[in-house]
Amino acid sequence: MIYIGAEVIVSPLGDNAEDNWQALVENRSGIALVPSAGLNQEDIHLAKIAGLNGPLRFQQLVIKALSALEARIDAPILTSDRTIVLISSTKGALDDNLHDQFSETCTAVMQQFGLAHLPMVISNACISGVLTLNVAGKMIEADQYEHVIVIGCDVASDFVLYGFQSLFAVSDKPCAPFDAARKGITLGEGCGAALVSAAKSAFKNAPLQLLTGTSANDANHISGPSRTGEGLVRSILKTLRYNDVLGDEIDFISAHGTGTIFNDEMESIAFSSLNLSHIPLNSLKGYYGHTLGAAGVIETAVCMQMMRNSMLIKSAGYRDAGTSQPLNIILENEPKKLRTILKTASGFGGGNASLMIRDL
Repeated sequence: MIYIGAEVIVSPLGDNAEDNWQALVENRSGIALVPSAGLNQEDIHLAKIAGLNGPLRFQQLVIKALSALEARIDAPILTSDRTIVLISSTKGALDDNLHDQFSETCTAVMQQFGLAHLPMVISNACISGVLTLNVAGKMIEADQYEHVIVIGCDVASDFVLYGFQSLFAVSDKPCAPFDAARKGITLGEGCGAALVSAAKSAFKNAPLQLLTGTSANDANHISGPSRTGEGLVRSILKTLRYNDVLGDEIDFISAHGTGTIFNDEMESIAFSSLNLSHIPLNSLKGYYGHTLGAAGVIETAVCMQMMRNSMLIKSAGYRDAGTSQPLNIILENEPKKLRTILKTASGFGGGNASLMIRDL
């Protein structure tokens, strides 16, 4: 069995998983209007972390998250040669070093925490977080390592924001995933972390089970998702079959749900094709914005909190159905015992990934 736990979330909603959970229970969003943040000095809605300023913002977040996780695991694990740190990110420390966004952070983390191995970086657009958790599970299955620490981190930068603006993909209001009036994404920044381990004893608090998932690339377009959802369908099917899980066993789906016209429509088609449209579903982008390579880790950590607290969190920003295929969007927070959760992600280049978390 592969265990996952010790989850950490650093975001505009708080510096730990528990504070973030309380904000979600209260349906508080970290998105706010930031004056003059956009291209040509437009006011833009963003989910920015207060006080995270100056140089080395990416490095600051990674170190903060790993410090918090260290307190939640058995002490010798961090420095063991049977442990490796994986960092998932889309752009890393782009503002600090345009040519090498990761080396300085990896070296600093290794030295500060006395790691036996230099952290590895996995960067595959917006599926990076889910993909990295799956790589961690595969490493455990192959007995390459006994413990894998996954950290997903991205910070808001002019380069990324201006790029999405050039694609006319940024909403002029807080994003509204799956809603009929959705206008695009809202960018966010944050960091999530979790320990994936072969040892239940590695965790100070009770872990959950990681049902390692799979990825699939439909190569539809450099920035546009498949109109048929075929890549996401393949990923979910492979994940279900790999873990011998039936669709009816899934209690909740944490969708990617960016709030763009094409992404949300693609997901609705994919879930319908898999006969999963009736399963309660949300997107967390209305709370965190789109945190890119950090999204999969942050949102998986939230899924774990939902499971621990037996509660479904409503999908912020959703009012009216906006996809061709019906979805069971969560409209209000709802107490519910959760046994199996499906987490999905889709990204540029046609990447799709999925995994499952199961209660013990």
